[in-house]
Amino acid sequence: MRFAYLSSDVTLPGSPRRRSDAFEHDFMMDALRTGLCDVAEASSEWVDIAWDDSEADWAGFDAAMIGTAWDYWDRQEEFIEVLQGISKATRLYNPPELVRWNSHKSYLRDLGHRGARLIPTAWIEQPDVTSVERAFDALQTDRIVLKRQVGAGADGQHLVERGQPLPELKHKMMAQPFLPAILSEGEISFVFVAGELSHALIKRAADGDYRIQSTYGGTEESIMPNADDLQAAKAVLGYLDEVPLYGRVDMLRAPDGGLLLMELELIEPYLYPRQGPELGRRVAEALLARID
Repeated sequence: MRFAYLSSDVTLPGSPRRRSDAFEHDFMMDALRTGLCDVAEASSEWVDIAWDDSEADWAGFDAAMIGTAWDYWDRQEEFIEVLQGISKATRLYNPPELVRWNSHKSYLRDLGHRGARLIPTAWIEQPDVTSVERAFDALQTDRIVLKRQVGAGADGQHLVERGQPLPELKHKMMAQPFLPAILSEGEISFVFVAGELSHALIKRAADGDYRIQSTYGGTEESIMPNADDLQAAKAVLGYLDEVPLYGRVDMLRAPDGGLLLMELELIEPYLYPRQGPELGRRVAEALLARID
């Protein structure tokens, strides 16, 4: 069997445009290949390939998994269109309909309507001084984090204080209050495969920063979540109409001790295989079960 891991020119080995955090791509490929060897015939393989490779023969794969497609947010419509084509040639996980929904942060509003406990959010369609000031007022805070409505990896993200000059904002944005828990405890991530917990971890920012991604010096530590925290994360997946092959639930601690949903990552999340050594095997088993 052959499986495609959809990547990008900025993450594939040997690319002159390779991102500084592309080592995470290598960690994922190592985990997936090892896990597949453990549960499938020896000739089975994972192939990392750019999602926009015009010469790719997608029908030559038994299935494809969206991986380090870490340039899609500037090409959202093209990305979805290509995924739809791939899904006609082979099985695609997660499917393009789910990806389209998850690619715009407004999915958080949908989850909130279904019962998810969210970080308060203001939506800014035309970012300027006036609209950002309204966001400060609506959120009743003097410190907000501005994020792209279509984006990932803290690209185009800004921490802004009331009265500060605004950075250049080229995209539609969302605003959330800055929560001190990101510094005191960190962001808690739960990695699920086929609806079951694979592993959990805490991601912490480097001194002097609040962003937890490795690009900015963030670090990770595996944890064993308590029952209440795990239930809160699992409940988020329960609001979906279908169980995704994989997903990462990112949460922050609220002042009352509960967890707030920061992101539900169903497209191209890094799944932290070093904090979850069983990840590769779990993905392989879940894939084989779905295509059997």
